[in-house]
Amino acid sequence: MPKEKNQRILQTIRSYGKGLMGFIRSRVKSDEDAEDIMQDVWYQLTAIVNSEPIEQTGAWLYRVARNRIIDKHRKKTESLFEDSLADTDDEDAPDFRAMLLTEAKTPETEYIRNMFWEQLFRALEELPQEQRQVFVSHELDSIPFQQIADSTGENIQTLITRKRYAVLHLRKRLKQLYEEINEY
Repeated sequence: MPKEKNQRILQTIRSYGKGLMGFIRSRVKSDEDAEDIMQDVWYQLTAIVNSEPIEQTGAWLYRVARNRIIDKHRKKTESLFEDSLADTDDEDAPDFRAMLLTEAKTPETEYIRNMFWEQLFRALEELPQEQRQVFVSHELDSIPFQQIADSTGENIQTLITRKRYAVLHLRKRLKQLYEEINEY
C-alpha cells in the first residue's frame, strides 16, 4: 500500500510540477521563495495523501500553493514589532534594538532596557486579553501563528489581526518612551 501512495505522489509531481512551479514563480519575487513554497506544497501533499484522499488533485495543489504565497506575502509585509524600535532617520538617536538585545551591561543600557520592559508590560496590560495573548505568544514566546491557531481554535487571520492591533497600540505607547529617551 505505501508503494502505491508513493507512486501516486510521484505521478502527481510529474503531472503538475512544471505548471505549478510556473504559477508560483509568477507570483513571488525570487526563485528561492518559489522553491520554498513548492517544497511546502509537496510536503503537504505527502502528509494529506497518508490521511485522506484528494478528489481534485490539481485544484487542491493550486489552492495550497496560493495559500502559501499569501502566507509568504503576509510574513514579508507584516511589521515586526522590533523593527519599530529602529525606525528613525536621526543618526544621533540611540539604537534601541542594539541596547535591548546586546549582552553588554552598562548602566545606560540596563536603565533603558529596564525602562523599556517596564513600559512594555504596562502597555500590554492595557490591551484586551485576546490581543495580549497573541502578541506575547507570537513575539515574546516565538510561537508560530499556526501553532497558536491549533491550540486556541482561532482562525490564523483573526490572530494576525489581533496582533496587528496590539502592535499599533504598543508602538504608540513606546513612541512616548522613545521620545523621552531621545531628548537626553
